[in-house]
Amino acid sequence: MRKKKYRHVFSVPCYGDSPYLEELIRSLLQQSLRAYIILVAAGESAFLRELSSRFGLPLYLREGKPCLRDDWNFAYEKGAELAELVTIAHQDDLYDPDYLKAVLHAFSLYPDMSLFFCDCRTIDASGNVFSRRAEAVKRLLRLRLRNHEKADRCSVKLSALRFGNGIICPSCCYRPSLCGTPLFQNSYRFIIDWDTFLRLSRRPGRFLSLEKPLLSYRVHGGAETARQIESHNREKEEEEEFRKLHGAFLAGILMLFYRRAYSAYGKDKKK
Repeated sequence: MRKKKYRHVFSVPCYGDSPYLEELIRSLLQQSLRAYIILVAAGESAFLRELSSRFGLPLYLREGKPCLRDDWNFAYEKGAELAELVTIAHQDDLYDPDYLKAVLHAFSLYPDMSLFFCDCRTIDASGNVFSRRAEAVKRLLRLRLRNHEKADRCSVKLSALRFGNGIICPSCCYRPSLCGTPLFQNSYRFIIDWDTFLRLSRRPGRFLSLEKPLLSYRVHGGAETARQIESHNREKEEEEEFRKLHGAFLAGILMLFYRRAYSAYGKDKKK
C-alpha cells in the first residue's frame, strides 16, 4: 500500500456562496495542530476560487450536478488519496481547536479505529449557543460506546444506532482503509449518514466516541435538515430504516417519539 502524504485531512464539500464557509475554514486553520484542508465541489465557482486563492487551499472540482451522496463520496475519496484519516467537514459548522488533536490521540491509542466522532454544542445562524433535546438523546444512545475497550464489538457499535442515529455526522473522522470505498452507498437524502453508520458497524473496526463537544453544529432555516423536515422526507426515510431494524409495529411507536423532534427543530431554527 502506498504511504499517504498526510495523517489526516479535512475535506470540505462546498455548496453555493455559503455565508458560513469562511468561518468554517478559519476554525480549521486555527486547529492546535497543523491541519491539511481541501475544498471540493460540483462545478465551477468564482466564489470558491476566490476563497481557495485567499486561504491557499486546494480546490477539487467534479463534473455533474450537486448531489449529497456524490459530493460526500468525492470529498471522502479525494481526502483518502492524501491521508490515512478523513474528516468530511460541513460548511455550516465550526470545529474546536483541539478537534484534530483528539482524533490523532484516539488513533494512537486504538490503531483499529474505523470511525471517530464526538459530542457537539448547537448554535443558531448567528453563532449563539442553545440547548436541544436531540443532543441529550444522542448522548443516551452512545452510552455503551463510552467503554472504548469494547467499542470494536458489533453489538456495542449497533447500540448507538438501533433506536436512532446517535452519531453526529459532521464530527466524524473516517479511516478509509477500514471503511472502504465508496463510503456512502445508499440513495437516501436525509439518513444517508445513519444508514452508512449501520453498515460500518458490521465491518471490522472500532468506533471511538469522545463525549466532549469539539464541534459547533449550526441550526438555521436554510439548512438541509429543515428542508427535509418540511418536505416530510426525513419522516419517510427514518420510518423506513426503523422498519428494517425492528418491523412495522415498533417502528410506528418509535416514530411517535421522533415526530416530536421534527417540531422541536422547527422551533430551534427560528432562534
